[in-house]
Amino acid sequence: MSSACATALAACISSPNCPSSLSHIPIWRSSSLRPPPPSISDISFKIPCGSFKRSSSLTGFRTHSPVMQWQDCTVKMEIDVPISVAYDCYSDREAIPRWMPFISTVKILEDKPDLSRWSLKYKAFGRDIEFSWLARNMQPIPNQKIHWRSLEGLPNRGAVRFYPKGPSSCLVELTVSYEVPPILAPVASALQPFLESLLGRGLERFATFSKRYKSDSTV
Repeated sequence: MSSACATALAACISSPNCPSSLSHIPIWRSSSLRPPPPSISDISFKIPCGSFKRSSSLTGFRTHSPVMQWQDCTVKMEIDVPISVAYDCYSDREAIPRWMPFISTVKILEDKPDLSRWSLKYKAFGRDIEFSWLARNMQPIPNQKIHWRSLEGLPNRGAVRFYPKGPSSCLVELTVSYEVPPILAPVASALQPFLESLLGRGLERFATFSKRYKSDSTV
């Protein structure tokens, strides 16, 4: 503070008109008077059940939540079969591996037909990927909706919706939601478009399969 400022302040304080408190005077703190920020070596981080990575700015670190990420994929396609045929064809769960690229087996439990065991095998991202789960088919709406959720294994849920487009065609919309497995967390950003591509290919094969399914069911 300069000598002139100090003299003015002293005169104000000694004046009878000067208020007893100086709290109304704004305070500016020079950055040169602040203590230096602690170095990274002086800071300890407690990271619960996860790893960390440096954030995009240089001001600190961002921790990963131990709760895994969920992703949603939706694909749709117009199918040249009546809506009842498409619905019946998709309801045949054990036939799904014949047209869905990454599903290897589906087995319906004999004593509980609403439950089924699924296995997934596919080579992607430079590794062989294998998962399995037990799914429960929820109460369907005939010719409108099939939906499910997993009870154990790979967490997932989904729905297939059917919309009439005419007497001999329909729109099939497939939505799948899943928890990103820890082994695929490093490629989570690429996983969603990759799976959408697989599901789209699956619906293309379903369109062909459902036409044969229609022919077989009329024999």
